[in-house]
Amino acid sequence: MIRLHRTRSASTTTAGLAVALLAGTAAAPALAEDPLAIEVKRLSMDTALEIAQATVAACREKGIQIGVTVVDRDGVVQVQLRDTIAAPITVPISFKKAYTAVNFNANTSALAERADTPIGRQDFLVMSAGGATVSAGGALIGGVGVSGAPAGQTDEECAEAGIAAVRDDLEMAF
Repeated sequence: MIRLHRTRSASTTTAGLAVALLAGTAAAPALAEDPLAIEVKRLSMDTALEIAQATVAACREKGIQIGVTVVDRDGVVQVQLRDTIAAPITVPISFKKAYTAVNFNANTSALAERADTPIGRQDFLVMSAGGATVSAGGALIGGVGVSGAPAGQTDEECAEAGIAAVRDDLEMAF
């Protein structure tokens, strides 16, 4: 039996290579638009502590003892403080307010209408005033939750005062 062995000509191989290269080039822009990794900005521990301390100071000026929690953009606690005679319940409530603010990317006072909905009744969320987002350069980087004032609006004012203490420095960092 005689076997015939075929070989590819140089022109066939070159044509196949050209098609493969063109196909790869066409796909390259799609890959460039969809990076394999992204850069995420986060609050430093020192900045989170500065926010928490400024928040406590703002409420002390009003004669109020509070609990404050500063979370990162994912809702993970970075700093949690409870003033000397603030009720122990202020700690978990301040966390839930901060967690809610970052997960909805909104101050919790803006979510009050949603409090009596299936989402608002989740055990780990608090949709009443007292949670505020921390943003810089147009990006969400954290949240602050406050509990202990007689009114949620006062809690939120203290949170905003804590954020204001570092806002300029944060904007410069971005």
